[in-house]
Amino acid sequence: MDVNLGTKVTIIRSKRVLIGKDVSPADILVEEGKIVSVDAWGKLQPAKASQLLDAGNLVVMPGVIDPHVHINEPGRTSWEGFYTATQAAAAGGITTVVDMPLNSLPPTTTVNNFLTKLEAAEGQLFVDVAFWGGIIPDNQVEIVPMLHAGVAGFKCFLISSGVPEFPHVSLMDLHLAMSELQGTNSVLLFHAEVEDPKRDPVIGDSVLYETFLNSRPDHMEVAAIKVVADLCLQYKVRCHIVHLSSARALPIIRSAKKAGAPITVETTHHYLSLTSEQIPPGATYYKCCPPVRDRSNKEALWNALQHGFIDMVVSDHSPCTPDLKLLQDGDFLGAWGGISSLQLGLSLFWSAASNRGFTLSDVSRLLSSNPAKLCSLDNSKGSIKVGYDADFVIWDPEKEFQVLERELYHKNKLTPYLGFQLSGEVAATVVRGILVYHKGRHSPRPYGKPVLVHTISPPEPGAPYY
Repeated sequence: MDVNLGTKVTIIRSKRVLIGKDVSPADILVEEGKIVSVDAWGKLQPAKASQLLDAGNLVVMPGVIDPHVHINEPGRTSWEGFYTATQAAAAGGITTVVDMPLNSLPPTTTVNNFLTKLEAAEGQLFVDVAFWGGIIPDNQVEIVPMLHAGVAGFKCFLISSGVPEFPHVSLMDLHLAMSELQGTNSVLLFHAEVEDPKRDPVIGDSVLYETFLNSRPDHMEVAAIKVVADLCLQYKVRCHIVHLSSARALPIIRSAKKAGAPITVETTHHYLSLTSEQIPPGATYYKCCPPVRDRSNKEALWNALQHGFIDMVVSDHSPCTPDLKLLQDGDFLGAWGGISSLQLGLSLFWSAASNRGFTLSDVSRLLSSNPAKLCSLDNSKGSIKVGYDADFVIWDPEKEFQVLERELYHKNKLTPYLGFQLSGEVAATVVRGILVYHKGRHSPRPYGKPVLVHTISPPEPGAPYY
């Protein structure tokens, strides 16, 4: 590939293009950032040589969509920001991210706050960015206006979020929010853990990961997901469980789906890649909430993925400055919880999935098309189809590489994956027909755009959800 970064590509050619469930040689014709046709390999000829991106034998797939990213701008840009986060996304083959409503200041809980976030993003995006709104106590009057303004849906916490400006909701708050969302095609995302008033105080050395793990037991997650499933069945509003860590909650979700609840669930790369047994004392860069659990739980999550009981895999990229990880003290209880992995998601997933019988089609379904459905972007993103955005990841599933700090683009490089040997190297990323990343280099300026989503109209009667 010798196309210049920032070039508007008109033909993308490869001997391995994923279209639907099949991988075959193909030419993809692009005009005005959209896919115009998919033709036989070698059939199309560009008007200028510079407009042909010939990927050879590299795989061309729909760009990855990551619907769970904490960009933190404005307000906490020392943690992360639009420029660095979207650079990392582009280097990881991600063409669209969806920004979480916290930990920015202000949080995305009102229309005015959303407009502040859009202003902060202007001119900084290397990939496209959509936005979740937030539901907190007493902001129900903002829900419909935020939908009209273009948020993709809403997130709430059933337990402390860790930041005071985004308090968790009560059961009454949820009933009010669900009533507002009825009759729309929007979605409500849940951080599904609840406090256990009968739980014993935390006992143990805070330098040991086991102490932190015992402070967030499975039953906190199971109890919360039972509440969500019941509400979903009652209101028939789309509900989504974010970052499922405990496989013990899966029977509740399966039962709710069978009963007709429009509920979906994601897990994360860290729950599929890491185990509690491997976390050293004081290694607080492994801390996230809910916690990484044991090896048997990880295997149960993989089994659920293989059987279609988990709908997608996301990063939950939640960075912070190194001081908040309390590395000198090694205090798991006091450290900020969050793992950075945005740039590495495709490779992390493929490194394990390829040895478990997953196909390239499975990867695209779990990392692209199902996330697009969640965010109501499946009419324009997440698949290689005529009329869709020309968003592609071009990568080598057979290529191995080591995770090195100097090659990471997110702002704070602290991550448990440093030194990991992974399979599946991203060679290039194309966003709406523009080459924005190629082998360690980005386009000379950002070409991504904010994506406003419209979910205020109800879905067609009888339309399938997943």
